Amino acid sequence: MPRVGISPTRQEITTYRPARVTVVIITYIPHLEGYFAQRLDILKIVLQSLRAHTRAPYDLLIFDNGSCAEVVDYLRSAQAAGEIDYLLLSQRNVGKIGAFQIAFPAAPGEVIAYADDDVLFYPGWLEASLRILDTFPKVGMVSAVPVRDAANRPHKTLDALLASPPPGMEIRQERRIPDAWEADWAISTGRDPQAHLEATREHKDWVLRYQGVEAIGSANHFQFLSPKEVILQALPTTWSGRLMGQMIALEERIDALGYLRLSTVERYARHLGNALTPELVEEIRGLGLTIEAQPVRLRKKKHWLLRIPGSGRVLWPLYRYLFRVLHGVE
Repeated sequence: MPRVGISPTRQEITTYRPARVTVVIITYIPHLEGYFAQRLDILKIVLQSLRAHTRAPYDLLIFDNGSCAEVVDYLRSAQAAGEIDYLLLSQRNVGKIGAFQIAFPAAPGEVIAYADDDVLFYPGWLEASLRILDTFPKVGMVSAVPVRDAANRPHKTLDALLASPPPGMEIRQERRIPDAWEADWAISTGRDPQAHLEATREHKDWVLRYQGVEAIGSANHFQFLSPKEVILQALPTTWSGRLMGQMIALEERIDALGYLRLSTVERYARHLGNALTPELVEEIRGLGLTIEAQPVRLRKKKHWLLRIPGSGRVLWPLYRYLFRVLHGVE
């Protein structure tokens, strides 16, 4: 094929330089019904909070994992408005780890700050996370919200540090994470908050202090910051095809590589889940963010159907079957 002329950009040089941090968010909203009814509203709040509450420089990369047309249209319009730096659109859901295997190598920054698409960011989250990463020795994962459940993961690197801490590091055990934060996390993940608090009633948190910076000795996989070279080493080298799972294994590989998993002692982020309750709506508006969705009220007691002995064994399989029928899943 012939070529006419020379590309006018042949001798040009871009002034763009990637930020140190690439924020990576994976989205998956296949439709706007049932479980996903408020997920687009939540995604809009997430991105709004990211823009409003992040002062340190960053690039934003969003990997959409096969969402519906309404979500893709929103993401494209946000990119056209300059709110998204990199937008990767997948024709199908390749799974969470699969999305990591595509998005993380594509991120241009030397540090990846990952979040699920239902994580609310508070002011200073990135700066606080970077402070821990840059202060503590050999850190592989930093979360901007401490979650007590995450402390149950295997952490041989932390055990070794506790046995022989570096000079100047103070380590103590105390019940540092407030129960109110734990209850919020339990509700957002579909757990019974009272049952969760009772199950962790005797648990104490490892609190580390080094060079004037404090951290909790655990991290979670729904929101974390990691050096790119570390997280790429921790990713599986094969393609599993699994849509969910493998996240604890990811944490274990970071541990096996000899890196710490830590969290901020303050709550700089919050897992929202899939429902905007009146309490959440009030908090979001209190942060100065715009929200148009109407709140939903959660039942304080189980529906009478679920109080019938054995009903869950019937209703859950029926729910999964109807979901596949309604949405064309084979």
